[in-house]
Amino acid sequence: MLFSSITFLYYFLPITLIVYFLVPTFMKNSVLLIFSLIFYGWGEPKYVFLMIATVVLGYIFGIAIERYRRYGKALCTVSVIISLAFLAYFKYSDFFIENFNSVTGLSLPLLQVALPVGISFYTFQIISYTVDVYRGEAAQKKLIDLGAYVAMFPQLIAGPIVRYSDIAEQLRKRTHSFEGASYGIRRFITGLGKKILLANQLGELCNIFKSSSDPSVLFYWIYAAAFCLHIYFDFSGYSDMAIGLGKILGFDFLENFNYPYISRSITEFWRRWHMSLGSWFRDYVYIPMGGNRVGRLRNILNIVTVWALTGFWHGAAWNFIVWGLYFAVLLTLEKMFFADFLRRHRMLSHIYVIFLIMISFVIFNAGSMGEAVGDICGMLALRNIPLVSSEALYYLKSYITVFAVSIIGATPLPKLAAEKCRSFSERVEPVLLLSGLLISTAYLVDGSFNPFLYFRF
Repeated sequence: MLFSSITFLYYFLPITLIVYFLVPTFMKNSVLLIFSLIFYGWGEPKYVFLMIATVVLGYIFGIAIERYRRYGKALCTVSVIISLAFLAYFKYSDFFIENFNSVTGLSLPLLQVALPVGISFYTFQIISYTVDVYRGEAAQKKLIDLGAYVAMFPQLIAGPIVRYSDIAEQLRKRTHSFEGASYGIRRFITGLGKKILLANQLGELCNIFKSSSDPSVLFYWIYAAAFCLHIYFDFSGYSDMAIGLGKILGFDFLENFNYPYISRSITEFWRRWHMSLGSWFRDYVYIPMGGNRVGRLRNILNIVTVWALTGFWHGAAWNFIVWGLYFAVLLTLEKMFFADFLRRHRMLSHIYVIFLIMISFVIFNAGSMGEAVGDICGMLALRNIPLVSSEALYYLKSYITVFAVSIIGATPLPKLAAEKCRSFSERVEPVLLLSGLLISTAYLVDGSFNPFLYFRF
């Protein structure tokens, strides 16, 4: 079930909220867990049992790690291995078999296992929980509360990756207020608008490019720019909706995006993009490996390892691994050579970031490394194609308004303008939000293009 669907907006969500706010406080986590499992099982009922098994195993290991501290490291290790084994089987088994066949010349059959939605996200959450208990956090004694945390539908499908320690107190006791609900509704509708009115339109343009038989250098650049904006508004819009829903339910989720396209270095970009994932890898992989407290060569190895894993986390294909290693190289070069230069040259640093990020997302969205190389060659005029084509000009004119709104919307300018004109914005905000909801609903009723990119992960 998508947040950006009629079923969710006008059936599931209202019923969930009515029941949630009608029941007494001690039953709210139970209601949240039940409806979260319904939400998760809507499209794939059989994987509800995988979710339940994940929660039960996490609960058992958490209690055991806390009770038997003497064997805590071993228990924690077993718990992490089991969680990663689930992820490896469902997400990476065919990738490993395909590559094994390529190396050995064998023809082992693929398992063709369907990927459970959101498994990359909730696996990382249960790992962070058991590791934190091993590090000294109190284990959750109530199975329902732990289940509500892992399966919580606002952040279940695509994050942000919420750590148990950040909401442990809120699971036990949380406050609900009109102000919090009001903010949550505003945030949810804003995210819905970003998803439906911007991300979907840009995604449709990307699909048009992919099916085009009239390539040109300009069209490649239009595609690269469209996909960069598409993935930002798709994912940040979903994060906005998740944070808004959490606020309505009384939870405070951490921010996941902070205007990454205004960054002046790749290092800064990754402090602003998918922040919950970056901090997870930092705290549970990079720092335990020694972080930057080791020698230069070991530090480089740590960076390469983390970013190879980051790429692999996104998908079971070589282009994702190359995408991660691409950032490992850039981050290492910045750390060793370019940091001061980028700080001194403001305009050049922005151009540098945007160019390299566009290249990175072309790699990210390719169906194969061959396709990625072909797309990059097209952007750099290294293919036998014209600089401009009539089709590229047509779609540039057709989508120029969407591009303009998206580029401005990817900066803090709208927020700054609203803060400067606070009294005016407070008067028109309800009208804008209602209009956004109605227009988004109209697009959904019309059956417009409405995928969600991170379902792939």
